[in-house]
Amino acid sequence: GRARRKFGVWQLIRARPNFNKDWTYAALYAGFMAVPASVAGSRYQDAMLELGRSFAWQLGPRLTHADDQAIGQTYMQLYLEHHDPSMMAPTRQRFDTVMEMPDNPAKPLWWWCDALFMAPPVLAELSKATGDRRYLTFLDREWSITSGKLYDPEQHLFYRDSSFLDKHEQNGKNIFWSRGNGWVMAGLVRVLEYMPKDDPLRPKYIHQLQQMAAAITPLQGRDGLWRPGLLDAEAYPLPENSGSAFITYALAYGVREHLLGRKRYLPVVKKAWAGLLSHIYEDGRLGCIQPIG
Repeated sequence: GRARRKFGVWQLIRARPNFNKDWTYAALYAGFMAVPASVAGSRYQDAMLELGRSFAWQLGPRLTHADDQAIGQTYMQLYLEHHDPSMMAPTRQRFDTVMEMPDNPAKPLWWWCDALFMAPPVLAELSKATGDRRYLTFLDREWSITSGKLYDPEQHLFYRDSSFLDKHEQNGKNIFWSRGNGWVMAGLVRVLEYMPKDDPLRPKYIHQLQQMAAAITPLQGRDGLWRPGLLDAEAYPLPENSGSAFITYALAYGVREHLLGRKRYLPVVKKAWAGLLSHIYEDGRLGCIQPIG
């Protein structure tokens, strides 16, 4: 709790003047929304309400781009709590429009793996909020297309996008990016969180989470953290904490919801959490985070 408070406060003070609708901030808002009330969570929830109102609950400008839809996760969570129709209307309208558009066989809607965190959870939340299963059907269709192109069926990890399919690390192994796979695992558990327990699609997503968890666990470093290139730890000795944090979150959720075996994965989560805590600076900043791009 103490670490979370320290980091959260630093982050809120630092980020608030620059709040925007971009994906980089949307992931942060998802984190703020997850702070429990016992750790002054209402402070963050209030900031998110203020943010939603200031943006009039609008998504980013690009119609089909998942990066501009990620903030919808926070809007939808607030809607599910407060049931104010204005909080959901622009997000629902956006996805209703996107769902009517034909797929481009040459380029998937979600052509890079990070997109699986940005957009699918919003669709799962929309389905829960409206009781309309079309959002889940669409989510599954697009997820299947992206997974079919970027998920390695043997190594159970995602390539960042199709340009990485033929690239290799210095040690000759495939390039599986830590944060990219973290994005996907976090996307999986956020979809599962809002998907009904009895939905026929559910086992497929649980299975992929289990496969990825089994693949990523042996790649954990001695310090509990993961390197930027998952299969070439030597290439860059420092850990990559944005990827490590997403992976830890997904594994912890899996254990808590009995989707991943407690005996096998709880020690992995504890070790990773201790590793992450060791990188919190005195002022509350988290270090060892790979810049974007």
